[in-house]
Amino acid sequence: MSEERNLLKRGRFYFIYDDDPQNFVVEDKTKSGLPVLENSIDDNIRVMTEKGSFYDANGRGYVVPIRWYFPKENYTLEQVCKFADSLDNRYRAIMEDTCPVY
Repeated sequence: MSEERNLLKRGRFYFIYDDDPQNFVVEDKTKSGLPVLENSIDDNIRVMTEKGSFYDANGRGYVVPIRWYFPKENYTLEQVCKFADSLDNRYRAIMEDTCPVY
C-alpha cells in the first residue's frame, strides 16, 4: 500500500488507524487481503463496517467484517481499544484451542 496510514495502536490481530477525520478505524489483520464486498452497520456494535467473504473447504461462504469505523463524536480511543482488545482476546482463545503448542 503506497498511502501513509496514521497507526494509533497495533495488536496481534488488529490495527487501529486515525486516517479518517470523522472515524477511528479498526482493521482485522486476519482478514487482510479480502476484497470489500459491502458496507453495512455491524449488528452487534452498531457502527459502519466493511465486509468481505471467504469460503471454507466445503464451499460454504461466510461474510465477515474487515474494518469497523467508530465515529469520533460517539467513541473515545479508549472505547475503540477495548473493542479491539476483545477481538484480540477472541482470536487468542481460538488459537490456543486449535494450536495449543504454538
